[in-house]
Amino acid sequence: MDTLDQSLVEELIRQALQAYGRSYSPYSRFPVGAALLTHSGRVIAGCNIENASYGLTVCAERVAIWKAVSEGETEFAALAVVTTNAGSPCGACRQVMAEFAPHMPVIIADTSGRRRVTTVSDLLPDAFLPGHLLP
Repeated sequence: MDTLDQSLVEELIRQALQAYGRSYSPYSRFPVGAALLTHSGRVIAGCNIENASYGLTVCAERVAIWKAVSEGETEFAALAVVTTNAGSPCGACRQVMAEFAPHMPVIIADTSGRRRVTTVSDLLPDAFLPGHLLP
């Protein structure tokens, strides 16, 4: 998917914004929502879920990807992420995205409507991928 249809971008942002509203972020007070489009056409949303033991917190992007994988989806076409300030995915999320879709478009948006489109490979150049493991 080299170019994203504008209506698709809007729908992914809409669903990511809904997930943003379900965020459990009482410690950081930094809600994040994500919406993942699978190649089969499903949209699977996720939100960040914090924990009093901070290391157990999980980002919205990884929640969406893990939900998709647990439901049998492993081929991804696009991901939208919504934060208050259009924050970019963390390094751990970038690595997880690269595991499944290293060239996937990523829409980074904020709650006031600003957005930009990039790709996983632009966010994580020279990623460590499954092919790098010894046979």
